[in-house]
Amino acid sequence: MKFGQWLSLLVLAISLCVLWQIRQVLLLVFAAVVLATILNRVVRRLQRSGAKRGIAIGITVVFLLATVFSLFAIILPRLFEQVEQFSQVLPAALEQLETSYDWLQSRIPGQMGGSRLLETTIQDLQTQAATLPRNIFAVLRGSINIILNLLLFLAATIMILVNPIQYRHVFVLAFPSFYRRRVEHILDECETALVGWIRGTLLAMAVIAIVSYFGLLILGVPLPLINALLAGLLEFIPNIGPTLSVFPPALLALLDAPWKAIAVIVLYLLIQQFESLVLVPLVMKKEVSILPLFTVLSVVVFAVFFGFLGLFLAIPLLIVSQIWLQEVLVKDILNPWRTATRNGSTSTGHTTDLEPIVLEPGSPPSIAPSD
Repeated sequence: MKFGQWLSLLVLAISLCVLWQIRQVLLLVFAAVVLATILNRVVRRLQRSGAKRGIAIGITVVFLLATVFSLFAIILPRLFEQVEQFSQVLPAALEQLETSYDWLQSRIPGQMGGSRLLETTIQDLQTQAATLPRNIFAVLRGSINIILNLLLFLAATIMILVNPIQYRHVFVLAFPSFYRRRVEHILDECETALVGWIRGTLLAMAVIAIVSYFGLLILGVPLPLINALLAGLLEFIPNIGPTLSVFPPALLALLDAPWKAIAVIVLYLLIQQFESLVLVPLVMKKEVSILPLFTVLSVVVFAVFFGFLGLFLAIPLLIVSQIWLQEVLVKDILNPWRTATRNGSTSTGHTTDLEPIVLEPGSPPSIAPSD
C-alpha cells in the first residue's frame, strides 16, 4: 500500500475512535433530531392555521413542557410513595418465593434443575431489596449528569426546531451534488416513518398502561399504579419490555396467594396477545414494517454498545438504518447493478468487468456504458 492509503486508514481509525468516545453525545443529538422532527409536524400545523413560526414553536414547546411537568406533578408523589411501599414488601415477597420454591422442590422427587442458580438469584435479590431505599436516594443524589444530559437534549431539540431546514441543508451538503435530491427524498421517508412510529408507540403505551392498571386493580394486586406505569414504559422496548414488566406484579401477588400470581401472569399474557394480534397491527398498519427478529437483535445490540440510552433509541435507530439501507444499498446500488461481458452485451452471470453506477439528480440510478 502507498503512503497516502496508509494515511487514509490511520485517519479513518482515529475518526472511528473519536466517534466512539462521543457516542453518548451523538445519541443525544439523534434523540433531539427525532423529537424535533415530531414537534416540527405540530409546528407546521399551527403555521397552516395562521400562526407565525416563532409563536407556533413557543406554543408547542410550552405545551410539551406543561404536559410533562403536569404528569410529573400528578404521578410522581404517588409513584415515590408506591416505590417506598414496594421496597418494604419486596423482601417478604422474595421470602415467600423461596418458601414456595422449597415446597415445590419437596413435592418433586430428586433435585430440580437450576436450583442452585435460583437460590443464588433469590439471595441476590434479597440483598438488593434491603438496600433499595438507600440506592434510590443515591441515584437521586447522583442525578446531576442526567439533568445536564436532559438540558443538552432539550437545548438541541429547540435549536433544531427553530430552523430545521438549515440543519437539514448542512447534512445534505455532505453528499455529492448529483445525489442531494435523492437524500432529500430519503430524509422525507425517515421523517414520515419516525412520526408514524412514535404516534403508534405512544398510543400503544397508553393503552397497555390503562389495561394493566384496571386488570391489576380487579385482581387486587398491591401497587397497581407503579406496575401499570412500568408496563406502559417498557412497552417502548418491544418484545423484551413487556416480558420484563410481568415480574414485579407477579412477585407482589405472590404475597397474597399463589393463584393470584398465576392470574397476573395469565393477565399479562392476554395483554401481550392483545398487543401483538390487535393493537400493534391496528396502530402500525401504515407505518414502517420491521421483522421481529431484527427488533429483538437491535434492542440487545444497541443496549450492549450504548447502554441505557441505546436501549430506548434502538427502534428509531433501526427504522432510520433500515430506510437508508433499502433506499441507498438496495434500490440505488444493488437493484440497478448490471454486469458487462467482453463483447459489450449485458449479463447477470459471472463476468470480468462491472459497469459503474451513475446517478442523475432526482432520477433513479442509471448505468453508464462501458468502453
